[in-house]
Amino acid sequence: MNNPQKTSSGSAGDALPSFASDSDSFVRVTAATHPVEVGNPMANSDFAMESLRRHRDSQVVVFGELSLSGYSCGDLFAQDCLLEAVLKVLARMADATRASGQLVVVGLPLQVDGKLFNVAAAIFDGQVRAIVPKQYVPNYQEFYEARWFHPATGDEPASVCLEGLGNIPFGIDLLVQWGGLIVGIEICEDLWMPLPPSSWQSAGGANLLLNLSASNELIGKPEWRELLVRSQSGRCLAAYAYASAGPSESTTDVVFGGHCMVAENGSLIAESKRIGHAGCTWLEHADATADIDLQKLRHDRRITNSWQLACDRATKPFRRVVLKAARTCDGSRRRVSAHPFVPEPGPALERRCSEIFGIQCAALSKRVQRLPAELPLYIGISGGLDSTLALLVAVKTCVQNDWPTSRIHGITMPGFGTTEKTLNSARELMQLLHVSASEIDIRGLCFQTFLAMGHRPFGIDIQPGAMTDFLEAVQALPKQQRKDLIFENVQARMRTMLLMNSGFVLGTGDLSEQALGWSTYNGDHMSMYNVNTSIPKTLVKFLVEYVALNEYEGDARACLLGILETPISPELLPTGAAGQIEQHTEQVLGPYELHDFFLYHLIRHGTQPSRILRLASLAKFSQDYSHDFMRATLRTFLKRFFANQFKRSCVPDGPKVGSVSLSPRGDWRMPSDAEVSAWLEDLE
Repeated sequence: MNNPQKTSSGSAGDALPSFASDSDSFVRVTAATHPVEVGNPMANSDFAMESLRRHRDSQVVVFGELSLSGYSCGDLFAQDCLLEAVLKVLARMADATRASGQLVVVGLPLQVDGKLFNVAAAIFDGQVRAIVPKQYVPNYQEFYEARWFHPATGDEPASVCLEGLGNIPFGIDLLVQWGGLIVGIEICEDLWMPLPPSSWQSAGGANLLLNLSASNELIGKPEWRELLVRSQSGRCLAAYAYASAGPSESTTDVVFGGHCMVAENGSLIAESKRIGHAGCTWLEHADATADIDLQKLRHDRRITNSWQLACDRATKPFRRVVLKAARTCDGSRRRVSAHPFVPEPGPALERRCSEIFGIQCAALSKRVQRLPAELPLYIGISGGLDSTLALLVAVKTCVQNDWPTSRIHGITMPGFGTTEKTLNSARELMQLLHVSASEIDIRGLCFQTFLAMGHRPFGIDIQPGAMTDFLEAVQALPKQQRKDLIFENVQARMRTMLLMNSGFVLGTGDLSEQALGWSTYNGDHMSMYNVNTSIPKTLVKFLVEYVALNEYEGDARACLLGILETPISPELLPTGAAGQIEQHTEQVLGPYELHDFFLYHLIRHGTQPSRILRLASLAKFSQDYSHDFMRATLRTFLKRFFANQFKRSCVPDGPKVGSVSLSPRGDWRMPSDAEVSAWLEDLE
């Protein structure tokens, strides 16, 4: 304990001890505020220990600034009685953590070499393991800290000897390492500075940053405070836990709200109630608890080479106080979104849809501006969601640029699996959106192609001019025998050929289909420009709904909302006896909400399959899926993802709209012949 390891900031990428396993390391963190009796350390330690009992399942607990004494003691900080009482309860707090398996961080005033510092003490297993002093001491407006406290500069003693507690590492160059968790600590005003200490700490390897604060409540300040916490966690590619003083500290001209937050890489993942929030006028305890994901942070740091460069350029050395006997966390308190591409319904979802739709339209506008003014835009309209979204983007783009919507040529091309519902939806949609429309029945062309190829669809002998007999023969086939990939591919490529021979083609395929290879190579896989290329299937429906409700009314809106209810199908296999859809994509592949979940975690965070499956078990999907079903669906996803890279290696241009993209020119470069075995083995 007395000889912490010393490392430079540039050592952030060094190999670190892990928690239960490097690939599955959650840490439960609580930022907490407890009642405070100003100037009564014994009572405050009682309150703190009560809070620890409330959060005994958390591995890390951080309290507010000067939590053992009270922040608003004023000139009482100069009283030996208070300073000695605080040291006594610090030893009491340390003893309370013995064998608890918790890292607890409390705030107190501490005299070192005749100077008084505002410090944070890190306590673990019965001992004070590190003490970190505050660097930026505010002395303006309502703050008057410089009257009592000395700002730490780095010239302080490397350790302090406290009666009953021994020799303890002291300084602004300390990090606490516990397995794969590396903790940096700063105090209140430190965060608000141009170069916060936590920035240097993260460069030194810290992946969890703690802030002990006493930030008073002012109009607009909570939003600014939250923005600071979120942005600092994102800038540092770290988790950030912030605990502020509560209303029992309020005195004279200031009110403290007990604002506690936990953020992770730019996202707020837990937040407490606070004074002034949702009618809250008083609270005794406030806390924010979340399971942070070290694997996710490790991945993001590993792939962000500019962050690594910043760490290499940082020159401040840090000492690491290494703790032993890491305690594991199962991650059960982590909020795992079942639909990571889709925000919760409400304003956030509307903003997301508006932003994406705007990006799609701006991207298409730029591409079309480079085309001859008279060149028409062709798009295949199926009556399904993907082609509907692409058409909506094209129409909006024309309106924004004062181009006639008749420049868009929608072609619906009914085939052997097209139902009356989707065909009528396609016809009605083109009419209501005032685009040029045409219809080509491709069945005869495909039938002639089968004859030219000498192909026997479904094993049925066909003769020239006998397509009616063929259709009757297909209807007589049992459903399980209606499998013929050539039959499907000919239709998909026929549609693409007709579109390509006509003019500039807008693609309609989405991100989920690219991931699964659910397209026909050089068929619906190809176009001149694809506005849907990075839109996942789970988001397409919400985008169409958003546009329907915000851009249209009357019959057009009703038509669009009706399309939302259409089952997902390529409609390439013959319809059933009653003309209904026989080919349901999700019955073949599994639910798209699972595939999109798998895609997000595999690509965005490089997550191992076994861990993806565990995260899926924590998510709340639209229905309950068994563990075996999710495992089988994940196997399907992995096999198809690897097997179909050759299609993704030559997809057309299209706008990137989110953090996950499979464009071979920007985000995802993968050999077409990569082997999936290691990923499947991890799933076993």
